[in-house]
Amino acid sequence: MTLTANWSYPTAIRFGAGRISEIAEACAAAGITKPLLVTDKGLADLPITQNTLELLTTAGLGRAMFSDVDPNPTEKNAEEGVRMFRDGGHDGVVAFGGGSGLDLGKVIAFMAGQTRPLWDFEDIGDWWTRADAEAIAPIVAVPTTAGTGSEVGRASVITNSDTHEKKIIFHPKILPSVVICDPELTVGMPPAITAGTGMDAFAHCLEAYCSPHYHPMSQGMALEGMRLVKDNLLTAYEYGTNLTARAHMMSAAAMGATAFQKGLGAIHALSHPIGAVHHTHHGTTNAVVMQQVLMFNRPKVRKHLARAANYLSISGGFDGFHRFVGDLNTKLNIPKNLTELGVKDPNIDALVASALQDPSVGGNPVKMTVKNTTDLLETCL
Repeated sequence: MTLTANWSYPTAIRFGAGRISEIAEACAAAGITKPLLVTDKGLADLPITQNTLELLTTAGLGRAMFSDVDPNPTEKNAEEGVRMFRDGGHDGVVAFGGGSGLDLGKVIAFMAGQTRPLWDFEDIGDWWTRADAEAIAPIVAVPTTAGTGSEVGRASVITNSDTHEKKIIFHPKILPSVVICDPELTVGMPPAITAGTGMDAFAHCLEAYCSPHYHPMSQGMALEGMRLVKDNLLTAYEYGTNLTARAHMMSAAAMGATAFQKGLGAIHALSHPIGAVHHTHHGTTNAVVMQQVLMFNRPKVRKHLARAANYLSISGGFDGFHRFVGDLNTKLNIPKNLTELGVKDPNIDALVASALQDPSVGGNPVKMTVKNTTDLLETCL
């Protein structure tokens, strides 16, 4: 089955196998003549990255790359990237990779023309209006995983290296102008990363679907995104070269990131501080706490998830949905708890305090307090 399409989000999405060949056209469409490719350290020397640089070079767009990107990118990474962007006279960014490369690439394009510090643009109230919108450089996004959906997002998650808190930097204009979703770029993902990023996409869809806020368009997208993950993640995990499954997972990732405009919840409120302090993989952390959060929210989402289970052909209503998540985690070899994930001697009080400050808290169906969040976190350890 060949899946190829052009979509408008308003981001222009070029979807299909082999479409990385259109990277120069994508830059031209975004108005970029001298791009800086931003990716992470692990991807920098891989053939998919070097091939993309070669395509840019052949098209006369130069061969510049910034790859000093941590797994949880920090403001220090952003400062170094902005310096390279300015010193090189670049006029746009090709954000290339998983969530870390995409998030940092977007922030570099955003901050290159700003005079205020990064934390002045945290996603609080109308802080985004502090930015000089005309100084934001255009962005072409190229995801190489299928999970975060950052390629269709208006925000980036950046870790404060001093406080070890994950902060959300938001501006409508850091939504990439053009996206290339090429499933061939995800074929090389190790099974563990396929699993973790795939469960990140599922978490986005699940939490958006359960959020109490009103957004029926996001609601429908979240439900169909969950179906795509249910039907394709295990295939992508077990048969990594299956391009149909890989393509459907890329769609699910973009759908989840679009759907969570409706809100996220306790899964992300917990995983953000855990990842920032203990350096765990974000999507895998989401998967580890997912069943416990479902039980935490059960009084508010039982009937809601019973309807979702029916759509997803999962028998047993809420309880069947809960079992499905556990069974999928087992088949994907997800750690059974946070301790097994590598969270050792956690400062529970500090993690709870950070979780309750996370923007995701407001989208959780059950109000999160110090007491119930502490109890929830302890069940995850």
